[in-house]
Amino acid sequence: MPSFNRRNFLTLTASAAVAASLGFVSSSAFAAKPQIFTGLVKGVAVAGHDPVAYFTQGKPVEGSTDNSLVHEGAEWRFSSAENKAMFEANPAKYAPQYGGYCAYAVSQGYTAKGEPDVWKIVDDRLYLNFNRGVQRRWEKDIPGHIAQGNGNWPKVLNN
Repeated sequence: MPSFNRRNFLTLTASAAVAASLGFVSSSAFAAKPQIFTGLVKGVAVAGHDPVAYFTQGKPVEGSTDNSLVHEGAEWRFSSAENKAMFEANPAKYAPQYGGYCAYAVSQGYTAKGEPDVWKIVDDRLYLNFNRGVQRRWEKDIPGHIAQGNGNWPKVLNN
């Protein structure tokens, strides 16, 4: 079996790109990022935090596997059965915008992890950011960044 090195990797990558551009490989062969960010806890949205609690308790609260459900291919955890029921009744109200990816990153045309401890509710919508420094940058023009993010979402999942 041949060894796999940088040159082999570059050749394979270039060949795949050429094949895709010529239509030999469908664009779906290069999977887009998932619509819901689950990179902090594999398969779990908001790193296991209860998205409803941001609205009802004004802070991030750990959810429980005892109160969980699957929505849009991700597991969502809640701190109570009541919060789970509220989410089930209106997931669009409680789920973080941009699938929980960093709101600033999406506004700039790419994705980055959204941290459950770096959040803000704006116009009754939950937004997560990468870290406090990025959040400060996002806060300099929240309406502008939201407008840009809305324009970029969900196209950024294909970048």
